[in-house]
Amino acid sequence: MHTRRRFTQSLIAATATAAMTPFDGLAQELGLVKIVNGFPAGGTADTTSRRVGERIAGSAYTRNPAVVENKIGAAGRIACEAVKSAPPDGSTLLLTPFSCMAIYPHSYARLSYDPFRDFAPVSIGAVMTHGLAVGPMVPLEVRTLQDFLAWLRNNPRFASYGTPGAGSTPHFIGALMGIEAGVSLQQIPYRGSVPAITDLAGGQIAATLTPTGDALANHKAGRIRLLATSGAKRTPFTPDVPTLAEAGFPELTTEEWFGFYAPARTPAAVIATANAAINSALNERTVVDSLATFGLVAQGSTPEQMAQSQRQEFSRWGPLVKKTGFTAES
Repeated sequence: MHTRRRFTQSLIAATATAAMTPFDGLAQELGLVKIVNGFPAGGTADTTSRRVGERIAGSAYTRNPAVVENKIGAAGRIACEAVKSAPPDGSTLLLTPFSCMAIYPHSYARLSYDPFRDFAPVSIGAVMTHGLAVGPMVPLEVRTLQDFLAWLRNNPRFASYGTPGAGSTPHFIGALMGIEAGVSLQQIPYRGSVPAITDLAGGQIAATLTPTGDALANHKAGRIRLLATSGAKRTPFTPDVPTLAEAGFPELTTEEWFGFYAPARTPAAVIATANAAINSALNERTVVDSLATFGLVAQGSTPEQMAQSQRQEFSRWGPLVKKTGFTAES
């Protein structure tokens, strides 16, 4: 945990440094940049893509705001596949949670892309926690995560939870929680967080595990109740909601980032210029405030720091995925 905190502190410093670093020998200012993400409009991935995409306009990287394309499906893998084969000239970027790059290789034996060979890290964009929320299907007297688990033991037919997709970080947080708590929790994979939250608020499912930001509006409106979040400390967006560690699951502490990638073989000068534009955007108060509305902390990095974090998360999640026994074929 101390290592992750030091890494987070170094990323914050890198955001300011990268934004001020001059780049020599820029090949060409791009007229149009496309940012591809694999999740529905209105969610945290889409929001990060759009807020940063709007503010890179007029930079040395591109004259215009980026066009955002939502290639929804397969828990983000379709978007990864699309960018893998895009021209390596900086005109197409991928915005993805690290799960697509650090966790999926452990659970998809026939993954159609190689996270380490087919992409070039550009910059981290935002950091988020995940939250467990319950809806109107769960009695109001269920106020804590331990209350919820006890209720499930007495009502096993409700022991399921919606996720943004099979193999996603929220999926594994729920699976590991079930193992630790001795509750047989079954995930219900959705095509992103937004439809899962809709079903939760509508009383179609009992619970979801999802990016905290995707649950914020409904939590604040009282339509759903967040019971715990996955960060090392309570989020500034939900200071009344305890962490998973406080609720008895310290091993599930997780903060996931969204990162920008380019196709492999994109020239280093283009990567550097894209990095500077993204980090500059992430330092703008309007971007910081807008992302915060969705439970996201704006946070950039160097390409090297992003690659290092990807490797660390890949190593961390391997044994955790194995513990759940999940594979794409299971």
